[in-house]
This record gives sequence, structure tokens and C-alpha cells, in this order.
Amino acid sequence: MPRPQRPHPPRERRQLLGLGAMWLAGAVLGTPRPARAAEAVELVSLNAYRDDNGLLLEFATHVVLPRAVEEALQRGVPIYFVAQATVWRSRWYWRDERINRVSRTWRLVYQPLTSNWRVGLGGLNQHFPTLADAMGAVTRSANWRIAELAQIDPDSRHSIEFSWRLDTSQLPSPMLIGLIGGSEFTLGIERTLKL
Repeated sequence: MPRPQRPHPPRERRQLLGLGAMWLAGAVLGTPRPARAAEAVELVSLNAYRDDNGLLLEFATHVVLPRAVEEALQRGVPIYFVAQATVWRSRWYWRDERINRVSRTWRLVYQPLTSNWRVGLGGLNQHFPTLADAMGAVTRSANWRIAELAQIDPDSRHSIEFSWRLDTSQLPSPMLIGLIGGSEFTLGIERTLKL
């Protein structure tokens, strides 16, 4: 004859109920996922304005680098970031017409001998003491001319497609195998701005 089981004391009962509720929530909702790298980029500002020089764009993003990207930078792997802007003229009778497409590429690399960070944009190189300072130069731009004034029709509506991302295509080939393990290197944001 089986012995009757002793009932759980109230404290143990609450713990078991809590564990059961957590198990049920996990089964129904799924296990919590870590934040994706794409969620680590926030567009703080995006503005376009006309000037005597043409159509100018300024932007600022707030970026939290994933741990894998920071580790690659600490090993001396250059990381590239690309900002791209495409200006479109809307047409009611056909597809929108692309007026101009421009891009900027920043190269960020850590120099262990001098313990500083170098950011290259075109032929210009700047040195920064910390990664945060270097990312400040990479994640914002002002007075960026994206179209000539003659290309903008004052009687038409225009829009700008803007994107900022980490460019994995420019990484060294051996690093693509060893470093990029998935979504941690997928870092970017896209927006459309109506003029």
C-alpha cells in the first residue's frame, strides 16, 4: 500500500507555483531572445535642406556595437560603415525618377601600438583616444551634399532614401569565415524622408 505523500509546506508550494508559471510562460511565449544587432542602431536626427551648394543632408545615429564587433576591432580588424542617400523625384504617371545616389564610407581601425582609434573618410584620417569618440565621427554627418541645385525641380515632390550600416563586404576574406557568425554583424538602419 503506497504511503500518502505529505503536502508541500506553503513556502515550497509558492516556489513550485512560480516555477510552473515560468515554465508555462516560456512554453507559450517562447524563450526570450537576445536583442538583435539591428535594434542597436537608433536614428537620432535626419534633416535635409536646400542651400546655394545644393541639397544637403545631416544625420546623427546612436549605435551600440555588438560584442563581436568590438572584439574584432580590438584585434585590429578594420570595420567599415556606409551611409547612402538616394534622391527620388515623384512622378504620377510612372515610377519615381532617381535623381542622384551618393554614399560615404568610414573605415574604423584600432592601432594597438599607439592605443588610439583611426577613422578614415576618403583621404582624410582622424585619430581619437577612445572608441566612443571614434564612433561619434562615424555615426553623424553634417552639410553632406547629396544633389546639385540644378537637379532639384522646385515644382516636383522629392524624397530621400537614407541608410546607414556596417558593411561586411569590405572585411578581409579570412575574417569573414572566422569572425562573422551571424546577426551580430548585421547592423544598420533605413529611413525615407519626404521633402
